[in-house]
Amino acid sequence: MPRVNLALQGGGSHGAFTWGVLDALLEDGRISLEGISGTSAGAMNAVALAQGFAQANDKMKADPREAAREALANFWHGIVQMGALSEAQRAPFDLLFGRMGGDNSSTAVWANAMTNFWSSAMSPYQNNPFDLNPLRNFLQSQVDFEGLARLPTLKVFVVATRVSTGKAEVFSGKRLTADAVMASACLPMAFKAVEIEGDHFWDGGYSGNPAIHPLIYDCSSRDILLVQINPIKRDKLPTTGAQILDRMNEVTFNAGLIAEMRAIDFVKRLLAAGKLDPANYKDVLMHRIDGGEALEAFSASTKTSTRESLIHSLRDLGQANARAWLTKHYSSLGAKCTVNIQQDYLDDMRVPVTPRAET
Repeated sequence: MPRVNLALQGGGSHGAFTWGVLDALLEDGRISLEGISGTSAGAMNAVALAQGFAQANDKMKADPREAAREALANFWHGIVQMGALSEAQRAPFDLLFGRMGGDNSSTAVWANAMTNFWSSAMSPYQNNPFDLNPLRNFLQSQVDFEGLARLPTLKVFVVATRVSTGKAEVFSGKRLTADAVMASACLPMAFKAVEIEGDHFWDGGYSGNPAIHPLIYDCSSRDILLVQINPIKRDKLPTTGAQILDRMNEVTFNAGLIAEMRAIDFVKRLLAAGKLDPANYKDVLMHRIDGGEALEAFSASTKTSTRESLIHSLRDLGQANARAWLTKHYSSLGAKCTVNIQQDYLDDMRVPVTPRAET
């Protein structure tokens, strides 16, 4: 059975697509998981899945795959149920998983903190001085983080951005807490920076969406399956304020991924040219499930909607794409890449590598 590492992007409610992908992979049962790296909504999917494995580990009898499927379903059903809260209670949820209301709604006030980022008066330190966020309580009710730290095999990595340096911070093991996940999903114009161990952190998407390097350096498997929900390319020029902001966010939150893909491609080509010792450098095999045009048909505004029909549609799309990917690419696991990194991520930015001369 091939061992695979998962890299899960963030993207608000579009994380329900990732739920569907994970559900199908777990149901299929032919892949063993070694590590999971997630950012923002991807981090929440990662810890929800790991919660199922932790519950099975504690009970010592339950099927970990079925327990993980149940934990993921419970998490997303809880997100949908948050839509039944009063609007004032729901506003913090709506920025990550909820809907943008009208101009007079509580959610719109929070949304303006992002869209009117140039106005210092809209800082969360003024608008939300008590740092109210029911998402933290919900997350703590869903995930036993001490149980996750006891997992003997599955490694979970959650990424946040250190405010002082702009660098990615990876939380795992005993450092993986509810605060770490909240930091990974901390949009700085909506929420106060999350303080952990005396440092302050913002959304992990600024430095890695998701971060792939923990899966390279801290896991043994060569196979990394990226679940991508933010498109790298859009052919249509954004012209409205909302479209421009959406595309700015996509570009910003894909920058770290593109940089890591460039590094992976460079190392792979150096290995192929005989310029690096394969005993010291891993020849990573990249794979991707992204939904393609079907996922892009969901507008960026749907990233802020917890409508049950939307969440389930995204889940179903993720399941269908994962099953199709397994049918087409399962035999490639452990053998070859199924992603053309140069074509999909680098265009003409690739640095030439000259093969080593034979001696």
